[in-house]
Amino acid sequence: MNIIIVDDEEFIRLGLAKIMSRMSLPINVVGSHANGRDALTHVLELAPDALDLLITDIKMPMMDGLKLIEQVREARRDLPIAVLSGYGEFEYARLAMRMGVKDYLLKPVDTAQLHELLASVHQGTAAESGAAEDGLAEGEERDHYAVEELKRILNAEYNKNFELEQLAKTVGMSASYISRLFRNRTGLTLTDYVIGLRMEKAKQFLTDHPHLRNYEISQLVGYFDPVYFNKLFKRTFGMTPKEYKEK
Repeated sequence: MNIIIVDDEEFIRLGLAKIMSRMSLPINVVGSHANGRDALTHVLELAPDALDLLITDIKMPMMDGLKLIEQVREARRDLPIAVLSGYGEFEYARLAMRMGVKDYLLKPVDTAQLHELLASVHQGTAAESGAAEDGLAEGEERDHYAVEELKRILNAEYNKNFELEQLAKTVGMSASYISRLFRNRTGLTLTDYVIGLRMEKAKQFLTDHPHLRNYEISQLVGYFDPVYFNKLFKRTFGMTPKEYKEK
């Protein structure tokens, strides 16, 4: 399976290639480019059966990802394309989805999602992507992206008190709608999702920094009541933070 990666940050290109090299899939990165113009030249030089997937960032110098997708689509309509999207780039990613891309990968890239994408391309069993190509409703695309965007925000700011109204505004939806949407898609409420993140971080602190006191870890993960923190930890893992550290 031949893949071209396009991103103006070299460490992202190298990182993706390294992650792919560890997967049990026949992956060959045939191109790595810092801008859309160079990537387009390479794509057009290749025979149609010599490229299986194009992964591109959205914002890049010389030629951005949207223009690259547009140009590639004129020559290679059926080529699977995945978009790399940074936090806060919802509208750009939405435009890309409407241009028929197969999927988007939110930075930092989730390895499981990347593997799912690559396996789907390799097996050739996934439905054609994009609302114009596979009939998916635009609202479905937006909902999918919104949930990933919410997870990205919460993962980055797990130790802060999130405001539902502000989260809703970020993804351009109502508070009540994103609450229902998130639960339907993940099986968890936003609150339970954050608690899970905080408990995993607390466990990591206990393992990596055993010198930290219980109240310090409690505050690091967003709880200023160590008693409440202890209760949540025990409810999650079946033992207190002290017992976990001793274990």
